[in-house]
Amino acid sequence: MNIKFAIIKERKNPPDRRVVFSPTKLAEARDNLPQAEFKVEASDIRVFPDAAYRALDFEVTEDISDCDVMIGVKEVPIDALIPNRKYFFFSHTIKKQPYNRKLLKAILEKNIELYDHETIVNQKGFRLIGFGRYAGIVGAYNGFRAWGLKYDSWHLPKAGPLPNQAALIEELNKINLPNIKILLTGSGKVSNGAKEMLDAMHIKPVSVVDYLNKVYNEPIYCKIDVLDYNKREDGGVLNNADFYNNPEDYVSNFMRFAKVTDYYIAGHFYGDGAPYLYTRDDVKCPDFNIRVVADISCDVDGPVATTLRASTIADPIYGYDPQTESEVDYKNENAITVMAVDNLPCELPQDASEGFGEQFLQHVLPAFFNGDEDGVLNRAKITENGKLTDRFSYLQDYVDG
Repeated sequence: MNIKFAIIKERKNPPDRRVVFSPTKLAEARDNLPQAEFKVEASDIRVFPDAAYRALDFEVTEDISDCDVMIGVKEVPIDALIPNRKYFFFSHTIKKQPYNRKLLKAILEKNIELYDHETIVNQKGFRLIGFGRYAGIVGAYNGFRAWGLKYDSWHLPKAGPLPNQAALIEELNKINLPNIKILLTGSGKVSNGAKEMLDAMHIKPVSVVDYLNKVYNEPIYCKIDVLDYNKREDGGVLNNADFYNNPEDYVSNFMRFAKVTDYYIAGHFYGDGAPYLYTRDDVKCPDFNIRVVADISCDVDGPVATTLRASTIADPIYGYDPQTESEVDYKNENAITVMAVDNLPCELPQDASEGFGEQFLQHVLPAFFNGDEDGVLNRAKITENGKLTDRFSYLQDYVDG
């Protein structure tokens, strides 16, 4: 049975240059799945030009209405949705985001089968695809850029116009870092992406004990996980599973790191009910030493108290005044400099698209031809036959509004 897939044009503003499949990855998909047909919707903003797809014998067209499955990155505007089709994109609806209620309503009305990239998970519920690694790569770079701007110590170019990760690394290796201590939180794709950048700069990784107690005459970093910056209130020592299942039994132990850290990269996933890493009161402490925060996780007014709002690629940096708990010029001598862009992978569209396509080809496309033997499509499906699926029935009150 042949299935026709369309790589759709991104229509959201500001424009997003990413795509799920680069030309080479799409060619690989065609080679691996002979029953799959692919069309590419013409686009003037995509990081890979239409000609690059045509060069590999893909049909590039304005009309994709004969395709069965539409594959995009960002939300599709309501008037561009084709009824009775399957769609893949980040819908930003599964947490009942108010600004996309009308979109989900329209998807149901148009009898669209919606799959969200965020809902593509394995049997244990772990996400199979995403742009997290690229958020980590760009976030770490942007944090170093923010440091240079705050202290006039170097002037890194913006990440967006640079072609790829290698170019970002090349720029970072031109700067002369002072003997700062860099802290990185997290254990997933985001923090691993940031770690790639620190390692590419040949910054020395050190243990928690050494980080907290030793003085260095070179820049160093420490990567920590939840049990390093949280402790059980009863003093018991357990495991990560206990923390995830009983977050209310824990308190933050982050301040011991904040006292010795200069540049903090927040690359963790924050679960509801877990203690905040640091509060606004913590930041008022005289021994809170962090000067620059790259908050890649970007939970606004949450676990990283200096993040007052998400910033933008156009204007990525602001200052946080600990005493007034308000936004100030990041050059202000009392200000903690904050970089909290919430769509970082957009600044690395070429690499991000290549990596995303690889994951999509591995985990999603085969499911259309093997009877969905691993249940990937079944778990990811949000709507079917004009109704929410059982797994996502909790969204009914959100749809009804």
